[in-house]
Amino acid sequence: MIDTHAHINMKEFEDKLDLIVENAISNNVTHIIVVGMDFFHNERSFILANTYNNMFATVGIHPTTLKGNVKDLEKYLLHKRVVAIGETGIDLYWNKDNLELQTKYFKEQIELAIEYRLPIIIHTRNSFNEAYEIIKPYKGKITGVFHSFSSNYEDALKAIDLGFYIGISGVVTFKKAEELKEVVEKIDLKHLLLETDSPYLAPIPFRGKKNEPAYTNYVLKEVALLKNIDEKIVDKITTENAIKLFKLENIL
Repeated sequence: MIDTHAHINMKEFEDKLDLIVENAISNNVTHIIVVGMDFFHNERSFILANTYNNMFATVGIHPTTLKGNVKDLEKYLLHKRVVAIGETGIDLYWNKDNLELQTKYFKEQIELAIEYRLPIIIHTRNSFNEAYEIIKPYKGKITGVFHSFSSNYEDALKAIDLGFYIGISGVVTFKKAEELKEVVEKIDLKHLLLETDSPYLAPIPFRGKKNEPAYTNYVLKEVALLKNIDEKIVDKITTENAIKLFKLENIL
């Protein structure tokens, strides 16, 4: 398995990284994509990807950060272990008053991703429609993933029509996540990625505790259960999806 979205670049993981990697590998999570969100965490992602041979980095400016110049991301983008831009996107949960500024940062990162032929990792919280409308004019020019997807089946189809993957996190294990469970049941596996969003969104039975890449295994088990197929098939296809999206064929 590949955990396609983990924030193990946060300070709380700093002295536990060897154990985090050991736990992941023992749970068949062989690779981790460490996701940036501001300039401190982008640099940490880059360092980790160049320290651990089973990690890759992404760099971006999160919609709740909105600091710095997007052009400053360029120094990372030609390095082979930097595999995407993000996370970026729109967040109308924490702040509804700066949509114009969020849109500016999001568009700049979309255009940078197109320039460097990289996929983009999209954050949407209470904001799928806004993010969708921003990225729709770029259809055919860019791909990526709607990470930790939190909308409904109809929106999942819209995302797929744009050429994007659907990121499935530990939320899918929650009893009340009915819309997300429907997405998993109805959407073909070829459009799904597995992720943890560590340290957030730990799956059942760890809900409320710190998440880590090893728990990708619990996301996989729930996807297999919902689709009524063998876990090995889910593992194989979602891993192939991640390799394709993040162009890992020549790196793994």
